[in-house]
Amino acid sequence: MSSCPDTHRGRGRPKQLDPAEREAIIIDAAERIVLAKGLAGASMEAIAQEAGMSKRTLYDVFESRAALFASMIRRMRNRMTRPLTRPEQDQPLAERLRILLSPPDEKFSDLLPLAILRAVITEAERQPELAHEFLQEGPYALYGMVRHELDRSVERGEVRIGDTEAAARLMADMAHQSVFEHLVVFKPPHQRKEEYDRRLSLAIRVFLCGIDEPLRD
Repeated sequence: MSSCPDTHRGRGRPKQLDPAEREAIIIDAAERIVLAKGLAGASMEAIAQEAGMSKRTLYDVFESRAALFASMIRRMRNRMTRPLTRPEQDQPLAERLRILLSPPDEKFSDLLPLAILRAVITEAERQPELAHEFLQEGPYALYGMVRHELDRSVERGEVRIGDTEAAARLMADMAHQSVFEHLVVFKPPHQRKEEYDRRLSLAIRVFLCGIDEPLRD
């Protein structure tokens, strides 16, 4: 009798995944479907088939298609930016903003954000709940991260800003290229990175020179 382990034991049984693994597999499948078929083709049934799971399993993990879409956008945002580390929090405000608003180099070749943006614009009227999730987990969350740094700067006396919410939106929007140009003009990743770095540097200088409010008598 062979002493080797029985490689056939459990054949036919699905691997038991922990919740994080299962969620990651589903989001991976959703991303592939959106890239291939757009948001309109990303039904729960299509995503379940792509993930190799039942639709019931999908609904066990995500209560709705909107919840799944929100998780996909949240993961995309976490790839593009991140909270500052403790040492980075002690940097001057200009450097903190640069770190916060600079995605890793490889993300300039990532087609998913562009596909998502096109899909949201196309489907926003017919699927407002997905547009809402995109805004909440994408731009609005980024505004919140920038505002947090501005609030910290006000508390530390680095800058005087009366309305940090409006200022955060202004800073984040200044850093990014026009949506229309981004959608219709193809540029290679290295060119996009160079242009983004130049724009971000200029945006931070203009923002910090213009946002500081004078002291009132």
